[in-house]
Amino acid sequence: MSMHHDPRVRIIGRRTLWDGFIHLEEVTLEQDMSNGVTATLKREVHDHGSAATILLVDTRRQSVVLVRQLRVPVLLQGGPAYMIEAVAGLLDDDTPEIAIAREALEETGYHVEGATHLFDAYMSPGAITERTSFFVGCIDISEKRGDGGGLAHEGEDIEVLEIPLDEALAMIATGEICDAKTIMLLQWARLNRHELIG
Repeated sequence: MSMHHDPRVRIIGRRTLWDGFIHLEEVTLEQDMSNGVTATLKREVHDHGSAATILLVDTRRQSVVLVRQLRVPVLLQGGPAYMIEAVAGLLDDDTPEIAIAREALEETGYHVEGATHLFDAYMSPGAITERTSFFVGCIDISEKRGDGGGLAHEGEDIEVLEIPLDEALAMIATGEICDAKTIMLLQWARLNRHELIG
């Protein structure tokens, strides 16, 4: 991705606050404000790498394959401990296409060939660097290549769900599906259903 330069903003300092699974840094910058004043700002920026996500669709059965797994930040917010989501994962130095095929196989047991890239999006641009690449992939529910369930050594314990597309869309309204990337993919499927399912 090309670097954009904006003359209104100048980074004058960067300091690492934490370097573990995530990298957290404090960025000091100068910003030329619209009123002509130059302001000095400090922002904390969280980086754990970029990601990819995919909506797995069985067009014959008009269903989608989603996963349910523990999400501690949601639990701490008083939300459901186990979230229903589209398959997703960090790129880990792979291309988005390679990473999402790997994640689909690890999490669901389904092998995806020729996933279609839809768009890229920043998921929480006020604080997090993560850019997510969105894909859709067609699968046959009856052709499972692996067990799925995620990687035990990474602490993953993933439940694989097949849900009719109409039911999954209805679950957005009820709040049963409240994960942003999954809502975005399901809404894409709703908008493009005639091409996807016919």
